[in-house]
Amino acid sequence: MGTEHVETEVTLTNPTGLHARPASLLVQTAAKFKSNITLEKDGRTASAKSIMGVLSLGADQGSRIKITVEGEDAKAAMQALLDLVKDNFGEK
Repeated sequence: MGTEHVETEVTLTNPTGLHARPASLLVQTAAKFKSNITLEKDGRTASAKSIMGVLSLGADQGSRIKITVEGEDAKAAMQALLDLVKDNFGEK
């Protein structure tokens, strides 16, 4: 199986954006996959596997985030991250 490359843009709709708990959930989810996962906001990029990197993006509710995944399990990783965003990171 070769290397897959997928990318998409999402809008954060959860009330707190990518702060503390949601950022932690995102990093934990990303860490389950072998693929290289990066997030981009306003030209700044960060590894989705780094809590400090994710927090440094300063992504609030309404922010547009580009998710890029590259590796052998890229499609599964992307689906897991999209499910997390769609579920508002479990926030009401």
